Amino acid sequence: MIKLLWLLALGCVVWRMVAGRWPWQMRKAAPPSFEAARARALLGIDGDVDRRRILEAHRRRVAQVHPDRGGSSEQVHEANAARDLLLSQLPSDG
Repeated sequence: MIKLLWLLALGCVVWRMVAGRWPWQMRKAAPPSFEAARARALLGIDGDVDRRRILEAHRRRVAQVHPDRGGSSEQVHEANAARDLLLSQLPSDG
């Protein structure tokens, strides 16, 4: 039983070295959810995005809806939630 566990652990490490991800991270990405589509529309981004593009779009949106510029704190909270949702859906590097 111990040998089987060692072989399984070794196999996982080899998989990580070859594929760049752990075996349990190789699941197919889920189709974009309604919330993600709404978050993308709110921030004005589409297509493949990376962390930098999400943060830039968030910064632009917050500048537009900030309470000091006639917006509301609720709009800022929506922009923050959209940013957090999109960042959480990015594949992790570790």
